Amino acid sequence: MRRLLQSMLLKLTGLGLLRITLFSDTYLRYVKPGLRPVLIASGVVLLLLGVVAAFSRTGNGGHAHDDHGGDDGHEAHEAHAHEGHGGHDGHDHSGTPKIAWLLVLPALSLLLFAPPALGAYTAARSGAKPVAVQKKGFEPLPATSPLPLTLTDFTKRVQQDRSRAIQGRTVRLTGFVTPDATGDGWYLTRIIFSCCAADSQTVKIHVYDSGSAEPPAANSWLAVTGTWHRAGTLGTTSAPAALDARLTTPIAQPINAFTDDLPITPG
Repeated sequence: MRRLLQSMLLKLTGLGLLRITLFSDTYLRYVKPGLRPVLIASGVVLLLLGVVAAFSRTGNGGHAHDDHGGDDGHEAHEAHAHEGHGGHDGHDHSGTPKIAWLLVLPALSLLLFAPPALGAYTAARSGAKPVAVQKKGFEPLPATSPLPLTLTDFTKRVQQDRSRAIQGRTVRLTGFVTPDATGDGWYLTRIIFSCCAADSQTVKIHVYDSGSAEPPAANSWLAVTGTWHRAGTLGTTSAPAALDARLTTPIAQPINAFTDDLPITPG
């Protein structure tokens, strides 16, 4: 039974990894795109190991019908059985620990239904990612209006750009909605993977939307057009990374959802 369980877990996990990497983009919920080849290779290896484990004949089972040795073999077998039951070193290792069956659940989840991606629940309970200091200065902003920016770039322009180039500019930011517990607006959010979901960090922009009585639904993806929300001193850390929204447009979740890049997919 133990060998059967090991084989089943290996094959289920391998098939699950191959399903979310070869036949869908589900793996992007958990890791960066560059790790796809590693996941595919891992799935193939686990599947092969599971097949090998299922057909392996090593162990005591291979001697169950050994008739060589006559009475001596029979006596040795009885002595071994007596030692196993009476000796202080005798233990029955053929059973499978009940807790091992719990490992079937995550293996099946990869194969049948993928765990949900990180979203507003995680973002609401994590602090905002500190924005790195721009050491080389800022390039002039293009004349495009509305100006597309990432949440990180917008934050840097608001809190570090002493030229105040962002003042009065209409910008376009994209992300998903995280509710504000105080009820004063909401947050446009991006969760960023350095490697995988375990090391994720959050970037949030506070959005003030006077044109909407109710905040948009949590986890909905939006393109928000507006201007910097005036408070503090622009170009210093006293200025909040906040936006006065003029227009909010629903968009599909982009392919590069767990980065702070501009969306690859049009919205």
